Amino acid sequence: MKKLPLGIQSFRKIVNGDYVYVDKTRYIYDLVSSASYYFLARPRRFGKSLLLDTIAEVFSGDKELFRGLWIYDSDYSFEKHPVLRLDMSNIANDTPETLKTSLLSMLRNRANDEGLDFDSNVPSDVFGNLIKALYVKYGQQVVVLIDEYDKPILDHLHDVETAEANRAVLRGFYGILKSMDPFLRFTFITGVTKFTKTSIFSGLNNLLDITMTKAYSCICGIPVDDFDKYFREHTERMSLLDEFDSYESLRDEILAWYDGYSWDGKTRVLNPFGLLSFFMQDRFSSFWYASGTPSFLIDILKEKPATFLALKNLEIRESMLDSFDVRRIGVASLLFQTGYLTVKDVMPEYRPPVYKVDIPNYEVRESLYMNIITEFTEQDADSSETSYLQSKEALRTGDVKNSS
Repeated sequence: MKKLPLGIQSFRKIVNGDYVYVDKTRYIYDLVSSASYYFLARPRRFGKSLLLDTIAEVFSGDKELFRGLWIYDSDYSFEKHPVLRLDMSNIANDTPETLKTSLLSMLRNRANDEGLDFDSNVPSDVFGNLIKALYVKYGQQVVVLIDEYDKPILDHLHDVETAEANRAVLRGFYGILKSMDPFLRFTFITGVTKFTKTSIFSGLNNLLDITMTKAYSCICGIPVDDFDKYFREHTERMSLLDEFDSYESLRDEILAWYDGYSWDGKTRVLNPFGLLSFFMQDRFSSFWYASGTPSFLIDILKEKPATFLALKNLEIRESMLDSFDVRRIGVASLLFQTGYLTVKDVMPEYRPPVYKVDIPNYEVRESLYMNIITEFTEQDADSSETSYLQSKEALRTGDVKNSS
């Protein structure tokens, strides 16, 4: 039985350590064979960092690392390229000045690793110079991978001025990529939200957004169709425990808790963090939700409670799901992009498409409702839990009068 890679974002460590790896290499092959600039938005803890690490290893030239995976037997050449990976989730961003300093530090650390040095104190200049220097040093075009591009903005949604100032810094920083085209082989940018291209990537008019593309709907997460292939042994082990009746009933309950995410209304994926945590701890719980619900999300819902009540089976255009404006945050688009709503159906009679969105699964529904009750009633967590359970029982039995 393969080990479970909870919290591991290194493809090499997963493969060499005999951990479960849900093969995403066919998607990567299609990406690197089709275009050069990509953007993907997915909620936190959905495997974006592991995807970027896998892409980095594909460009490392180590074909043997991929033995047994789809790309190994393909016609991919495994040509080696220098990779510049920037993780925006780990840099200080309290102010735009701090963000600039952190960007410079990150780039200079990488430059030092390569024996390079740059005098400029402008982050975008150093970024561009580093790309060109790597191109000259290795004689190959550079691969740029940017993880959680929007973190310095999302950290300050409660402070619009700082969020906007950080956005301006990032716009100038990312903007250098357009002039680097002759030196770039492949660029992939990930994040949680989809800020409009004019607000962040105004110069990258060749950036292909695959967030809602059907062909890449399962590029992150665990496809429900692959559940038995990768997790049958772990499910069979747990189905033998006293509290579970059979493999089939346990599988159905797992899917009810952690499945239900979709970006095309047809193919569904499970949240990897929730599923792996379930198998590691041998119990059902709201692992993904408990790992960090953004405080700004609850604050916005408190400001617009009527909007939240209207979210069930909400019909919304793609343009509303795509956009994210710091000064005019739409509740539906925020909940969708952060993983609290998902596509349940696509209405094909409309052009452009209209999506029907709803809460994805039991974990998110129960935890989100519980959190909202706590915040709206200003009760402590224990009191809110009691109230919530009483309300559920009253609705089940029809005894609404005694639900208080």
